[in-house]
Amino acid sequence: MSHVDDELAKAVEESEAVARAEEPSPVTRALPASTEPVKRNVGLLVALLVMGGGILTLVMTSLSNATVYNRSVDALMSEKATLTGRSVRVEGRLVKGSLRRRDQPCEFRFDIKNDKVASGVTLPVRFAQCIVPDTFVDRPDIDVDVQAEGTLTPQGHFEATQIFSKCPSKYDMKDRAGQGQKAPHKMPAGSTSVSLTP
Repeated sequence: MSHVDDELAKAVEESEAVARAEEPSPVTRALPASTEPVKRNVGLLVALLVMGGGILTLVMTSLSNATVYNRSVDALMSEKATLTGRSVRVEGRLVKGSLRRRDQPCEFRFDIKNDKVASGVTLPVRFAQCIVPDTFVDRPDIDVDVQAEGTLTPQGHFEATQIFSKCPSKYDMKDRAGQGQKAPHKMPAGSTSVSLTP
């Protein structure tokens, strides 16, 4: 062999040795590439958990303050000690002949009772607004179911902030119309509510 061939073979061996020396081991190659994304993923997971915990805490504290208890008249009066001053929705039937209205300042006062129980417990309600639903009328021939939202006062009356009244169903009204009765929100001519004295 010639001298050139020896030099060429030596150069090839040297380049292969350099290439082997520069090639990282499998452990060295995997370690830097995998730790960086893992660190970022753990950081992202921790941030999401902290944000989720904060949102859950905010929702739970908001819900505890916004809870509205739904009770019948009898249940409200039996739980009077625990529900006084809390937001409550009370359901009952308007006591006929109890609706009174004052103009200055505007206020409606009436009594409701639980018509399903013969306990006779009535709840005086005060509603300090001028406008009530059309179906909220006091007539001897119509039973009006009432829902009132507000708070029970320590004095024993209910301060309503909203009033909802339920007229008889359309099927009841068809039967009543067949008997010549009118819808509950149509007041007979000349009828008025009783006024409160200031």
